Amino acid sequence: MTVNKRGILFTIHHLAGLFTGLFILLMSLSGSVLIFRHELDQKPVVAQTSSPDIPVDSAYRLIRQYYPHAQISSCNLPDGPADPLSFFIYDASWQNGEKALEVFLHPQTGKRLGSRGGSDDPGNNFMSWLSKFHNSLLLDKTGEWLLGFFAMLFLVSLVTGLLLFRKSLLPVLLFHRSAWRTNNLHQLVGVYALLFNLLIAVTGFWMQRYVFKKEFYQSYDFNMTIKPSPAYPYRFDSAYAAVKSRYPDFTAYVIYFAQGTKGKTAVYGSRSSNAYIHSKKFADVIFLDSSGAVSKTRFINEISAGDRYDIINSQLHMGRYGGYGIKILYCLFGLSGSVLSITGFRLWRKRKRRSAVLTSSR
Repeated sequence: MTVNKRGILFTIHHLAGLFTGLFILLMSLSGSVLIFRHELDQKPVVAQTSSPDIPVDSAYRLIRQYYPHAQISSCNLPDGPADPLSFFIYDASWQNGEKALEVFLHPQTGKRLGSRGGSDDPGNNFMSWLSKFHNSLLLDKTGEWLLGFFAMLFLVSLVTGLLLFRKSLLPVLLFHRSAWRTNNLHQLVGVYALLFNLLIAVTGFWMQRYVFKKEFYQSYDFNMTIKPSPAYPYRFDSAYAAVKSRYPDFTAYVIYFAQGTKGKTAVYGSRSSNAYIHSKKFADVIFLDSSGAVSKTRFINEISAGDRYDIINSQLHMGRYGGYGIKILYCLFGLSGSVLSITGFRLWRKRKRRSAVLTSSR
């Protein structure tokens, strides 16, 4: 009995594609939108003024005045002159303090511009809601596991597709007339989207690999207890000036405040000497002790190769290593996943009808 290897590959390819069709459609559409998350995010935007930005210390004190019983978690520094200061706090006025509330301050005046919840506040924070949908289908751990499972099936579909259409790669890439036919849309789109979708599938599966570890299934009991943040024990801006003097090429983007007198403040950012593929906001971190002195650093060149790869993997998956050109390419190629799922399903149905006709004519 002769084994039809191509037939087996074709069956595996289309079965995997069929089962992952809706998943690919949802992930490709949401992912293409999230590429422009920063541009589409409807946060309060402030006009640039001639006055200088207020110190972080002043902004921290203002947040304590606005929310005297809140636990202040972190602060996102403005990306540009028209962006507000963004504080994340836990306060009983929002979700009983169980979820973070984002509060916006004018960077020059410190005026409170507004607030919003996170992924559970789609009316005011749609992009965060969409990000949670993309990462868990809004199904918490069940959704995370489904993402890992379907990412694995998506990989199977892509690898079998590569094996099936390997002889068509060069004709399509070299624009041979024989390959460019209107009834060959699935193959044409598939060839050009193959490498991109392999990149997205591999990096996405790597990000979800934790769902296949036993630790993922362990349950943890955690009750959030709000501890009002005290006055800061030192002047952060003076401490940051010392950091800049010691590491002049470091720029801070996110500050995680210490929650006690013995805790450490984590200042996340990036150095200008870092490679472009590394995260702009989270590549490097400098820890400050209770006096504001540098206690330790965790620069991108100091971490393990595995941790460094995780950062690069995330950057590749999210398209955050380039400008608008990269974002547009990611958006267009990202939509190819939904096109492939539709054209692949049509191709599968066409072959099924043809097989049924041949069977009935015998």
